[in-house]
Amino acid sequence: MALLPGQALALNDSQAKALIQRAVNDVNAAIASGRTGPALYAMFERIFSKYADVNVIARSALGVAARRASAAQMAAFTRAYQGYLSRKYGKRFREFIGAQFKVQGARPIKSFYEVKTTAILKGQAPFEVLWQVSDRSGHDKFFNLIVEGVNMLASERTEVGAMLDRRRGNIDALIQDLKTAG
Repeated sequence: MALLPGQALALNDSQAKALIQRAVNDVNAAIASGRTGPALYAMFERIFSKYADVNVIARSALGVAARRASAAQMAAFTRAYQGYLSRKYGKRFREFIGAQFKVQGARPIKSFYEVKTTAILKGQAPFEVLWQVSDRSGHDKFFNLIVEGVNMLASERTEVGAMLDRRRGNIDALIQDLKTAG
């Protein structure tokens, strides 16, 4: 959604960069903690809930089915989806031991900011990670990541859509399965 004349973003590039720097610092601390398995996933879930706009991400992942979900189903899906993402991506944390994320800059795009970071992993070429940040929920939060051109929101929407299709559109069955998936 484009800004109308006279509108201004309350969020600015310095705030967007600072949010992502804090998130990166917390991720690096979790990786360096030496924790594994459920303890590490719990750390990631706390980081995710602190810095990510989980409601926006969950609604986007559920796609058009979010329109027919009751408020209770949406709340249950959001909780289950947060845990699912934490386990799914938390399992990949070990790949990032010794990694560095460098915040390069931020720029306004439509109604949000895009923060560019470079990920530097041992033995790999550096790669770009773009964080999309907004304050539309009332707090500065990221709502999407684009890693080497792969859009997390779009990928998750496709994956969750396929999971929902396998359950013949049953949102409650999807919620139950997400509680242990990942």
